[in-house]
Amino acid sequence: MDLVERYLRPGTLQLGESPPLALYVHLPWCLAKCPYCDFNSHVLTPETPAASSPPEGAAGSERPIVWRPGAAAGRLPEARYIAALIADLEAALPQVWGRPVHSIFIGGGTPSLFSADAINQLLAAIRARLPLLPGCEITLEANPGSFERDRFRDFRKAGVTRLSVGVQSFDDAMLVKLGRVHDGAQARAALTEAAAAFDTFNLDLMYALPGQTLAQLHADLDSALAFKPPHLSIYHLTIEPNTRFAVRPPPNLPDDDLASDMLDAIVERTAGVGLQRYEISAFAQAGHRCKHNLNYWQFGDYLGIGAGAHGKLSYPHRVVRQVRWREPNTYMEQALAGTAMSNDDEVPRAELPFEFMLNALRLREGFALADFTARTGLAVTAIAKPLAEAEARGLLERDFNRVWPSVRGFDFLSDLQALFLPPG
Repeated sequence: MDLVERYLRPGTLQLGESPPLALYVHLPWCLAKCPYCDFNSHVLTPETPAASSPPEGAAGSERPIVWRPGAAAGRLPEARYIAALIADLEAALPQVWGRPVHSIFIGGGTPSLFSADAINQLLAAIRARLPLLPGCEITLEANPGSFERDRFRDFRKAGVTRLSVGVQSFDDAMLVKLGRVHDGAQARAALTEAAAAFDTFNLDLMYALPGQTLAQLHADLDSALAFKPPHLSIYHLTIEPNTRFAVRPPPNLPDDDLASDMLDAIVERTAGVGLQRYEISAFAQAGHRCKHNLNYWQFGDYLGIGAGAHGKLSYPHRVVRQVRWREPNTYMEQALAGTAMSNDDEVPRAELPFEFMLNALRLREGFALADFTARTGLAVTAIAKPLAEAEARGLLERDFNRVWPSVRGFDFLSDLQALFLPPG
C-alpha cells in the first residue's frame, strides 16, 4: 500500500471539503544560533559541506556567502539544497494533487542567506508543480545580519511578495544579550530597504528581555513604529527547552508584573497607530494580516518541505502530521533519494479538539463553530463541556455561530487552551 492509499483508507472521521492549503519551505542555516532559539537551525561554518558540483538537473550554482564583518566564513550548499527541496516537492505531489496553494512561507534558519537567484529558482519550480491562487502570498524571513543593499529588492524581483524582518530589538546591548549578529544600525538599514521594496512587510520584536525596563521597551517601540510597519509581530521572550538559555538562563528577566505592563504598553501604542491586534502576538494594518499564519491558526492544511519541516494534511477520514529529516545533510541525501519524510502520524481522534483550539483561540475573533466540524470531522458536542467551563470562568464568549476568547481569556490564553486537553 503506497502512502496516499494509506491516507485514503477508511477511518472513523468524516471530513468534508479539504481546508485551504499552504506551503512551508525550511532553509535551515544561520550565521549564529541564538540562545533562545529552539527552531531547527544550524550554524553555517567553514566545515559546512558544499557539494563540489550540483546534482544532475539542479538549477543554479553554488556561491560563497558575503558575510557581515565578524561573521564566520563558510559556504552554503545552495544548489544541492534547492535540488533537494524540488525532489521533496516532487515526491509529495500525489498527496496534494490538484489542490491550489493559498500562501508560501520560506522560513528558517535565515532564508535571506540564500541568493535571490536561488529563491527565484525555487519559486519557479514550485509554480511549475503546484497551482498557486491569484495573489498567493509569498513570505521570506530575513535577518539584518544577512542584509546587503538591494538584496531585498532582488528577492522582490524573484517573486517574494512579503518580507519578515527579524529585528528583535534596536538596542545594541540587548542584541548582544540575545546573541544576534546585527546591531541597531543594521536593523534600521534593513527596514528602510524592506519598506522601499515591499508593500507588505513584517517587523519582529521581542519584549521582557534580560534587564529590559519599560522605558527601553518604549524606545524599541519608538524605533519600530517610525518605520510604519504594515505588520508587527511582538513576542514575549520565553525560555524554551533544549536552548542555551534553558541551560544557563539570562539574569534579570522582568517579573510577571513588569511583563504585563510591557504588554499593555504594546497594545496601547499599536492601537494608537492603527495596528489591530488580530492574534495573540500579531498586529496589522487593514489588509495586511499574514495569510499564511492565519491558515495555521484556522487549522488549515500545509505541506512542509525542507530539513525538519512539519506538515499537516487532511483526508476524508483522517488528519495526518508529517516531519522531514531534521539534519540538513541527511535531509539532502534522503530527499534526493525520494525519501525526504522521516515520519508521519495520524492525529488521534481524541487529540483533534485540542489541536484545533490550540490554534484557533490565538485569534482575537475566534472561530466559526462550523469550521470546527469541517476541519476536525467531529461534532461540536466534542467540545461542549470545555466550552461551557471556559464560558463560566469568563475566558471565552460565544453566540450561535462563533466562539472567541474574552479579554480575560486572551490574557490567560494558556489556561483557556488547557481546558481542551484530552482527558487522562
